[in-house]
Amino acid sequence: MTVNLTRIYTKLGDAGETHLGDMSRVAKTDPRIEAYGTVDELNAQLGVTLTVAGLDPAYAGWLRQIQNDLFDLGADLSVPEPEGSEARERLRVVPEQVTWLEQRCDEVNATLTPLKSFVLPGGTPAAAHLHVCRTVCRRAERRALLVEGANPEIVRYLNRLSDLLFILSRGANAGDEPLWEPGRFR
Repeated sequence: MTVNLTRIYTKLGDAGETHLGDMSRVAKTDPRIEAYGTVDELNAQLGVTLTVAGLDPAYAGWLRQIQNDLFDLGADLSVPEPEGSEARERLRVVPEQVTWLEQRCDEVNATLTPLKSFVLPGGTPAAAHLHVCRTVCRRAERRALLVEGANPEIVRYLNRLSDLLFILSRGANAGDEPLWEPGRFR
């Protein structure tokens, strides 16, 4: 599948509306636009994370794959399910993409010590960036839940991705992670 972008500005969104992937027009505040806009923000945050020195090369490879998957997810969100016989094959997130995330979660989690408290966002620069990605991912998940008729694999993917980002942040801290100490500064 090739995408050709010959012109970046069209002026079609100047009145606060935009086209979906099926060429229907909606307000830029539509839940579908909010959802894939937040997925785009997450993808940009992952791009920033990939620039951080000290990021495990395996994690970096996975994050690049996830960035591509997030474009698949955005494409899925951008095209509502057609009604009736108008159906044609569209790019949709599939269960195998969620399974891949689960496998990465299990792989990294097996190397970590069990948690004894909640983790405070931070630690190494890579871990801190991964925590930012995790929180944006959670927001994308909440936004996707508001999209009527969305592919349920989208929410599953985002839910599992936020888990993976948390686990990767723990791995990036290599056991020296800041932990919550309830009431410490009272």
